[in-house]
Amino acid sequence: WFRRDPHLAWGFYGHRLRLYRSTQPHRGFSLLLRMAQSRPEGFFVFTSNVDGHFQKAGFPEEQVVECHGSIHHMQCVEPCSQAIWSARGFDPRVDEHTLRLQGPLPRCKRCGGLARPNVLMFNDWDWVPDRTQQQWARYQQWFAGLTEPPVGVEIGAGTAVPTVRGQLERDCGFVVRINPREHQMPSRGISLPMRALEALEHLADLLGLSGLA
Repeated sequence: WFRRDPHLAWGFYGHRLRLYRSTQPHRGFSLLLRMAQSRPEGFFVFTSNVDGHFQKAGFPEEQVVECHGSIHHMQCVEPCSQAIWSARGFDPRVDEHTLRLQGPLPRCKRCGGLARPNVLMFNDWDWVPDRTQQQWARYQQWFAGLTEPPVGVEIGAGTAVPTVRGQLERDCGFVVRINPREHQMPSRGISLPMRALEALEHLADLLGLSGLA
């Protein structure tokens, strides 16, 4: 789409970008942050979401791995270089009837060609992974310093794209799986067939942290 019909491609991603900018993360993010901050060896977020809501909710940027990139960052469509930059200056106006971008397309800061979100799409050989690789390196450094495998809290990670689910099952000694539909837990964990906020409120109550968020 970015090559064949960039106004339609940016209509889709521009609409999402505006929604993510205007949406405030719900109370569950604050509860999860309190739980994470109470752990003696610290914490890390591993997410396939591209919305930036963990950072918006107060999770430190340097403790987040966005394995599929971020819609709040851009790169060149070609790409002409490995450059990644903030989308902060781009204000997409989208016709919600045609889902097409109205106004100028964002441009690459290096070559002046078309820019795209720094988001890993399906069959995407042009995604620039450098920002995510830097996040990975910080995660691996933290993980290597742990005295025992961490507890993972997995929220809404299904089996259709099992990136998050597989990572937690490999790295964590115990997993709390929160999922109203795909909650089966084969081993080393418990399953909570609930929506995220409901489950996090129960966990925070058990840990005595609900009144602090």
